[in-house]
Amino acid sequence: MKNVLVITKGHPFEREPFFSIFDDMEGVAWTHVEHPAAPAVFDPHYASAFDAFVFYDMPGVQFGANGPRFPDPPERLVEDLETLTGHGMGLVFLHHAIAGWPSWPDYGRMIGGRFYYVPTDGCQDSGYRHGLTHNVSVLREHPVTKGLPPRFTMTDELYLGEVNEADVTPLLASDYDFEEENFYSAAKVVLEGKMFDNDGWTHRSGSNLVGWAREQDKSRIVYLQGGDDPVAYANEHYRQLIANAIDWVSS
Repeated sequence: MKNVLVITKGHPFEREPFFSIFDDMEGVAWTHVEHPAAPAVFDPHYASAFDAFVFYDMPGVQFGANGPRFPDPPERLVEDLETLTGHGMGLVFLHHAIAGWPSWPDYGRMIGGRFYYVPTDGCQDSGYRHGLTHNVSVLREHPVTKGLPPRFTMTDELYLGEVNEADVTPLLASDYDFEEENFYSAAKVVLEGKMFDNDGWTHRSGSNLVGWAREQDKSRIVYLQGGDDPVAYANEHYRQLIANAIDWVSS
């Protein structure tokens, strides 16, 4: 039995459909923790009870009328996460988790990419597009893609963000066209209150990778871009990916 910690908060989601993914997963016992309590469990003493962490959270982003704030992570959290990767804790990041802790550069490097709400570090703010039906191709044989068909369909939200392609093992690619005209600006939402708007927005062509693996210190890490809503949660292939990812990172 794998013991998994599921971490949420910072981005809205439908709880029961999401948690049903783990309820229905064979061989997994799961515990849920939300921010701001979550960092306490990163203490290696408490974390040792778990085989893997699943991040469906977005810490370090505080939305306000004058735009978002990006506080720095607590020093203890940084130290604890470095200790956990040094000990080989398995880490799975889902969907909006790629936007977490924007003021912590090493966090984005650990995940393998970034979603930016505002222009940051020479990068334009990222793009989003909900409810897209697209085809996902498996790029290689890997424990995370085990049992999946070579190509399958998902209806989900996609991101036009930053992917460190040179530093990840590509697992999944979308056939969607990751160009600025096909996405909306995140900054227009948080700075101007304009949803579904890309007027005057520019962004370079983006990566079509929607799933990858990497290793840091002794930890195995997986990021899956899918997982915005109950339609995605119910997709049998998405569920299989999460189960496979948990199994691989905790092996």
